[in-house]
Amino acid sequence: MTDLNPLARSLQLLWEGLPERAKGPKSRLTLGQIVTAGIELADTDGIEALSMRKLAQKLDVGTMSLYRYVPSKAELLDLMLDAVVGPSQARRTAAERGWREFLATTARETRKLYITHSWALQANWSRPVLGPNSVADLNLFLTGVKNLSLSDQEKMNLATVIDSYVIGTVRQELLWLNASSESGMSDDEFWTYQLPTLNRVMSSGRFPAMAELSENTFDSTWEENFEFGLELILDGLETRLGRP
Repeated sequence: MTDLNPLARSLQLLWEGLPERAKGPKSRLTLGQIVTAGIELADTDGIEALSMRKLAQKLDVGTMSLYRYVPSKAELLDLMLDAVVGPSQARRTAAERGWREFLATTARETRKLYITHSWALQANWSRPVLGPNSVADLNLFLTGVKNLSLSDQEKMNLATVIDSYVIGTVRQELLWLNASSESGMSDDEFWTYQLPTLNRVMSSGRFPAMAELSENTFDSTWEENFEFGLELILDGLETRLGRP
């Protein structure tokens, strides 16, 4: 790697850690401390509020001294993203029990990740800088689906499909959770205000399919909604695998 490689510092930190200092005082911070503090800040305030200045304050060091460890927010985010992924014991166990349980467990664990670290939804993962956790995570995925009669390309497509489904459902859930604070109205208030208008238009006969809906149509929890969609994906894959 040369200085002309814009990813060189991220890759070095991800795979080799902080370089040993030949001279001067011993490093006050570890890379793990810096990354953990960055994740905590992003979990609390969001990725947009994360800055090297705020991180330095949290770690009780000078901002300029922090740059001696991590050159910029870009490298910090690469480290943070790699830190929150990686094979869990639940997924390792599921990989031994067949592809369907493995994919279901993978989707559920990914959902937990995005709900816990919602800032990760704002990061652009389309071209991730792959670190040890990211590579180990992908390696586990390929291990869990190795017996499927799919090409390597199709297996990677499957990984994208699962992740895209999880991202979409979690994004909807988080938008709903934030709606009350953003609008200043509770969910009950929001629908109560609309109810007179909705009752009037439903009884007009203009929307018969809507008017015939049962009273509990919209009572599903977000988890129930997620599991329903996940079953559809897995059922669809099972049907595809069964085709001659």
